Amino acid sequence: MAVEILTDSTSYIPKGILNKLSINMVSLNIIFDDKSYKERDMENEDFYNIMDERGIPTSSQPSVNDMYDQMKKVVENGNSLLCIFLSSHMSGTFSTANMVKDMILEEYKDANIDILDSKSNSMQLGFAVIVAARAAKEGKELEQVKKIAEDNMRRSKFLFIPDNLEYLRKGGRIGGASSIIGNVLKIIPILTVEDGKTTVLTKIRTKKKALLTLVDNMVHDVNIYGIGEVVIHHINCKDEAIKLAHIIKEKINIDIDICDIGPVIGMHVGPKAMGIVYYTKRDMK
Repeated sequence: MAVEILTDSTSYIPKGILNKLSINMVSLNIIFDDKSYKERDMENEDFYNIMDERGIPTSSQPSVNDMYDQMKKVVENGNSLLCIFLSSHMSGTFSTANMVKDMILEEYKDANIDILDSKSNSMQLGFAVIVAARAAKEGKELEQVKKIAEDNMRRSKFLFIPDNLEYLRKGGRIGGASSIIGNVLKIIPILTVEDGKTTVLTKIRTKKKALLTLVDNMVHDVNIYGIGEVVIHHINCKDEAIKLAHIIKEKINIDIDICDIGPVIGMHVGPKAMGIVYYTKRDMK
């Protein structure tokens, strides 16, 4: 019995890796008025063009039917399933997955399904999924694969900055007063994810200094705990992401992938947001 992995579209794992590691995925949805789009089917540029015209949309978790179909496909083949989803504080996806698991178990009583709350999103979620999928490919059992994913979560960090605070304000993710003060004073918050929620790590006067602070935080962790893998996230500012990758490579000499942040997470931070996701060799938590 093999182990398969199921995640959601907010992991933003590159398609090549999804295919290579046979990772299954359910997509969250973007809703403009009465029209719904699957996140994984939308290009960032198209999404932000529509948002400029129609305002900030809403998002919704994967449908029960999509979740059911993905889980059923795995258990019908006689395989075990580890599901790893975005933070339960950010979406109902984790809760729905547990409900669907119960539905599957009513029909397939011997099904072996486990579900993890990543307590994050983007490639912090993605790295947990990737290391789990690698372990599954090596033939490890479900409990071993689950432990490897959980260990990765304790060794990972996501640091990111918006280009400005307008999208956070419009999306209700930051108080209106904080947004106005921040924009007037040109203060850029460095954000992170702790216990499944977005929090402010610190505030910096300019985006350039904020990016260098991201790097300094990562280098500090790497010097203490060692380095596993690093990815740079961006929203429609790939040239800036490439420059940031060069700065990091000069400091720690490691290959760095560059990855878009998609609409569901991107709608809350806006174009030109950038971030770093990395995990270390030893626990940071």
